[in-house]
Amino acid sequence: MEQQVKFDFWLMVPMAGLIILGLMAIYSATNGAGETILFYRQLAWGCIGVFVMLFVYFNDYRFIRDNSYIFYIIGVLLLVAVLIFGRKIAGQTSWVRIGFFSFQPSEIAKMSTILALARFLSEDETDIRSIPHLLIALGIPLFPAMLIMLQPDMGTTLTCISFIVPMIVMAGFDLYLLTLLVIPVILMLSGFFSPFFIFGLALLLLFALVMQKKKFHLHQLAVTSAGLLAALFTNRFASELLKPHQMKRIQTFLDPMSDPQGAGYNALQAKIAISSGGFFGKGFLEGTQTQLRFIPAQWTDFIFCVIAEELGFIGSALLLGFFLVLILRFIRIVFSIKNRFVELTFAGYAALLMVHVVINIGMTLGLIPVIGVPLPFVSYGGSSLLGNMIMVALGLNFVRNRRTIGY
Repeated sequence: MEQQVKFDFWLMVPMAGLIILGLMAIYSATNGAGETILFYRQLAWGCIGVFVMLFVYFNDYRFIRDNSYIFYIIGVLLLVAVLIFGRKIAGQTSWVRIGFFSFQPSEIAKMSTILALARFLSEDETDIRSIPHLLIALGIPLFPAMLIMLQPDMGTTLTCISFIVPMIVMAGFDLYLLTLLVIPVILMLSGFFSPFFIFGLALLLLFALVMQKKKFHLHQLAVTSAGLLAALFTNRFASELLKPHQMKRIQTFLDPMSDPQGAGYNALQAKIAISSGGFFGKGFLEGTQTQLRFIPAQWTDFIFCVIAEELGFIGSALLLGFFLVLILRFIRIVFSIKNRFVELTFAGYAALLMVHVVINIGMTLGLIPVIGVPLPFVSYGGSSLLGNMIMVALGLNFVRNRRTIGY
């Protein structure tokens, strides 16, 4: 008889490796800058996270599912509270102060939203192909996303909606119909870029629609044209729709040298740091870009630069390897545990984790505009670290109980 798996090292080892690399990078980035307190705070959050993980790991898995809506309501209330009582940091009201710690409710709200959406989609009476149920499924993540947008925090808003598509498709929604629905939205958002980019993306999306059906239909052209018109409208009024610093970020993404000492400074210095690391890196605490602080607050969004400069290609590959193993393990859980709630939960979390990694590292490489998305388990931020550790603990819990929760 097959014995029940009690502990999943394929989840625990990469998570621990990422946290260790993150602590090393935070210590290096804050060393000599009078900010070493941030390292000890992150270490404290990690220790808190271990105790929370133990609580989640040994708890009844049914408690998590049965209280998903309660967790969601708590997350939403915290987002409302941060708009009223939150601290404004770097132009965003995203944090609340708890003693010596700053807490970011949006990081926890993302996790509770995944659980609530998974609970709704896994209910026997839910039919995602019906319009009322589809609207409810979309409203569950879009409502907290709207509250996060009011902070305003564009990066977290984008990640908060990143798991919608994989979760509702896995729940049974027609992928082709979903593609038709999201193409106008994608093209509208592309309106903040150049007209050349907009038309190129429109052609690519139209081609994707045709390939899905393996035949051209007039409705494909109509949907793409509608999105193209929305994109051109957005492009025409982009300067009025976005704040000046947001427009500057997009402009410097397209041409960093247009403002090398201003909005393009971080992106240029990040490229220098990454490229100067070479194969083996300059050594721990030896990175010139890091130690001389050419990149402001490099322990948060640009922490990958610290690892790439000081640990080189080897350290960067190790970091990406840990993420790859973690994401693939969550995907394996999706297909190995025959329980709809578990499948949907970790399909959503795997998508969220992947989007975080792609956007964060894409920002440092200059492939994506700087929108303020942390690197999970690695960037400084206790609430982000805690939220991600909770999701890994859920994975450990479900794997431990997979013979009783599967069907």
